[in-house]
Amino acid sequence: MASSALVRITFAPSGAEDTGALATGLRFYSLYRNIRGAGIRQSGHGNTAGISQNSHGDLGISEQHGNGHSAILRQNGNDNAYGVFQFGRDTSANVEQNGDGGSGATFSYGW
Repeated sequence: MASSALVRITFAPSGAEDTGALATGLRFYSLYRNIRGAGIRQSGHGNTAGISQNSHGDLGISEQHGNGHSAILRQNGNDNAYGVFQFGRDTSANVEQNGDGGSGATFSYGW
């Protein structure tokens, strides 16, 4: 069995301006993809994903292209936005977003 390699970039801005800019970008992307509140899009085989939102006004996106990905996104708080984007194969993400008005994104590529 061959081992796989992974590249992951996570962006979670702390300043209000950057947080707002990323949230706006994710919300525009959600409009383009017709996602309301939460959306999971997958292509490939053996992918799993789940989104849990315990709040109001959150946006959660999980997009996976390739095989063997897993993603869990939990949002606790109001008006948060987060996107998990996975490509290639065999990547995983487990994200918990707490508080109000936050944003973030994780991009992973495995091979």
